[in-house]
Amino acid sequence: MVRHAKAGSRSHWSGDDRKRPLSKKGFKQAEDLVELLKNSQVSAIFSSPYLRCVQTVEPLARARRLAIKQTDSLAEGYGLNGLDEFLTDQKLDGAVLSTHGDIVWELVEDLVHRNLVRAGAGGFEKGSTWVLSVDDEGPVKATYLPAP
Repeated sequence: MVRHAKAGSRSHWSGDDRKRPLSKKGFKQAEDLVELLKNSQVSAIFSSPYLRCVQTVEPLARARRLAIKQTDSLAEGYGLNGLDEFLTDQKLDGAVLSTHGDIVWELVEDLVHRNLVRAGAGGFEKGSTWVLSVDDEGPVKATYLPAP
């Protein structure tokens, strides 16, 4: 699970927020994600349809020759309910999910509730990644990778 890379400021963007692109730093983080995940199995890439989320995983998709499957389930406001289809499906082993801060926040709260991470340990930084192992009930192991 990847929180989208750094995007331009909401307050400085006058257009549709779904079309707000990555910043220069965000594009660098997106490129660096390829290196960060170089030793990881990547079998599929799913993304919120928001431009900044898609742009975050585009370099990885190119490097792995995979299509990005856009889904509203990963869009802002869908929370853990949107993640359910991904976090309980073991057939999605190696899937990369690109999403938003509100969803990552709820995920981390859930990981704390499951005693998989300590409260206050963070894990919300733009461009950061959570590597999750799941079973039929959801996450059973979580590793935080800081933003590149």
